[in-house]
Amino acid sequence: MCSTSTHLNAQGKLITESLRDYTRINLTKQYDSLDKFLQAWNDADRKAALIQELEGQGVLIEALAEELASTGLNDLDPFDLLLHVAYNMPALTRRERASRVKKRNVFTQYGPVARKVIDALLDKYADEGIATIEADTVFNVQPFTDIGRPAEIIKSFGGRPQYLSALQTLERELYAPVAT
Repeated sequence: MCSTSTHLNAQGKLITESLRDYTRINLTKQYDSLDKFLQAWNDADRKAALIQELEGQGVLIEALAEELASTGLNDLDPFDLLLHVAYNMPALTRRERASRVKKRNVFTQYGPVARKVIDALLDKYADEGIATIEADTVFNVQPFTDIGRPAEIIKSFGGRPQYLSALQTLERELYAPVAT
């Protein structure tokens, strides 16, 4: 089923092909292989910044998410949307990605408070996506406000550098390749 809505590209011109084709062509022009896309994704300090950059270059992630939702593919991370459309990879929901990380027990070196924070970050990711957990304000909302003040939360990891390192590990685990 094709969407009847119209979309404009980064230059303001009407997109005449399907949104999926347009996305695939646009993304593969920039990253001519899956490996190059994965490298760029994994190298990005903040995934939200890479997503913004792609959107600035005409990759319409929200419109694509809406179109795929109409086919039953809901709650996908932009990463999975792009992999699925541009490189024909199977898509996981954010909840599936978060669940995979929880099952792997990657964060056993942290104390109980830090592990509680990591679990809450995974739940937040599953509900809202990567941009939310990368935001500096993430600790100002539930359930983090129940765990402690932002400074206390950061301290549970040993300090800001250790927290940022844990967040990088969390992202690496979220986007680890799916074992087949």
